Parts: sequence; C-alpha cells; structure tokens
Amino acid sequence: MTWLVTGGAGYIGAHVARAFVDQGIDAVVLDDLSSGHAAFVPEKTPFVEGTILDTALVRQVLRDHEVSGVVHLAGFKYAGVSVEKPLHTYDQNVTGTVSLLRAMQDEGVDKMVFSSSASVYGTPDVDLVTEDTPLGPESPYGQSKLIGEWLMADQEVAAGLKHTSLRYFNVVGSVDDSIYDTSPHNLFPLVFEALVNGRTPRINGDDYATPDGTCVRDYIHVVDLAHSHVVAAQKLEAGERLAPAYNLGSGDGSSVREIMQAMADVTGIGFEPEIAARRPGDPARIVANGELAARDLDWKMRYSLEEMVAGAWSARKNAG
Repeated sequence: MTWLVTGGAGYIGAHVARAFVDQGIDAVVLDDLSSGHAAFVPEKTPFVEGTILDTALVRQVLRDHEVSGVVHLAGFKYAGVSVEKPLHTYDQNVTGTVSLLRAMQDEGVDKMVFSSSASVYGTPDVDLVTEDTPLGPESPYGQSKLIGEWLMADQEVAAGLKHTSLRYFNVVGSVDDSIYDTSPHNLFPLVFEALVNGRTPRINGDDYATPDGTCVRDYIHVVDLAHSHVVAAQKLEAGERLAPAYNLGSGDGSSVREIMQAMADVTGIGFEPEIAARRPGDPARIVANGELAARDLDWKMRYSLEEMVAGAWSARKNAG
C-alpha cells in the first residue's frame, strides 16, 4: 500500500512521511512549498511539487503511485493571520480539501486521516477538553478545519469514505536535526529566535489562575503525533472503524514559564523573561484529554518537556 501525505514537506508533514517510511509503508508527498521545504522530504520518498487545488494533478498522483489512502496536512495553518486573510484561508483549507476529496472519489481512494486542530473548540469553558466538548471555532482557520471534518463526514455518507480527524494544540520537538519548526508564530521558534539574536523572550501575562500565574497549554512531541497518524492509517487500511475525531493531548499541559525555564536549562542561555500584559482572549488553561486516542491509536506522551526542548533546539542550531 502507498499513502499520500499532503503537506509532507512541512515540519509536521515531513515527520509523518518519515513515520510511514520507518514502518516500511510506501509514501508519496505532495506539497506546494508555500511553507514547506523540499529538503524535509525523506530520502527516496517520491515528491511532487504542486497544490491540492489542482484536482487533475492530485488525480494523477493518486493514479501514478497507486495510492490507497491519504493523510491530509496541506493547508494554511496560521490561525491569527487567518482573521486578516479569511478568503485565502478558506481557499486553501476548504476549497483545497474539496478538490482533494473529488480527486480521491474519482480515483477510488476511500481512506483519509485528516490533520484537524484543537482550534475547532475555540475557547472552551472547561480545563480539560474531550471529544465531547462543544465546538466553537473563533477564527477562519478553526472554521476551515471544522468544515474539513464536515466534508469527510458527508463523503462517508455519499461515497463510503473511511476517515478520522486528529485534533491537537501545540506540536514541538524533533528527533532529526534536518527537520525543524519554521513557523514565525509558534512559541518554540519565537523563543529560539529571540535567544539566538540576543533578545529577551516575553511572557504575555503572569497573573492567571494557574500554579505559576502563566498560561497552561498542551505541548506534544511531533514524533508521537506522527506515530498516531500512521497507526490511524494502518487501522483504516485494515478495515477497522475509527471514531470521527481524536484529541492528541497530554492531559496536564505545561505553563509558559515552565517552557521558558526548560529552554534556559537546555540552551544554557540564562534569562529572565520579560512580563507583558495579557493578550485579549487568552484563557488560563486549555489542555486536551488523549484517552480515546490512547485506546485506539497507540497515543502516548513518550518525551519529557526537556526532551522536547532539546530536540527542537538541536534542530534549530543545525539550521544555522
């Protein structure tokens, strides 16, 4: 069997592609390189540069590589920027998913693992998010991910699509120095760039109702996440029915101050973070429960916070 990984030249997608290779499963990567990097694609893994908006191209890739299933990670992933660019976000994430599903239906490919997001929950009024927590996305990005889930559910009814969605918050770490997070919006690369350039990292608010006053969030290792994507694909390939959606979460989370301390310890660059005002809308604590994924997708937290930071820092230093 061969699985197509859309967005497989990105930080997360490349780790997913490598996880397939590590399990002895053939993969092919499709990526338009708008935010990905061709060098991230695993060696000897076929790579096609192009967009999922090109339905004919997607059909050709599915046909040429005899693809049996798709892990769909391609899309515009910046939630904050999506508020300023809603049409671009919907074009990439909704129209693109429609194009992909149309190509799959045309070529008889009936299995999909969708990279969704915990942003579909918006700002929940519970400390521990489960799959039953009410959905309420608050950005075009979050809306687009929820629409992607709806599209797959509709295709299940219409065409027998077998699918599941994986929802997660903050993905960090690396075990391969050649793949690193290049997002200009994520906490780990933001702090690393500050440290590399001699600036002091900043904490937005230290007066929340949390143990140390800073926001608590879920941080999961990219390798653990990639592994569960592959397990989901294997189970769909085996004909097993999966839940419509799974949270990939730690169950307890880490505070921003804990992240900063781990970064100082790992990098050896001592600093006292600057304290700025709270950002509007930032809840004190959002953590996901991963018990359902642990039951079905071999989900577990295999890395400590310090190991997550160490892997990410090593990859960032290798990037120069």
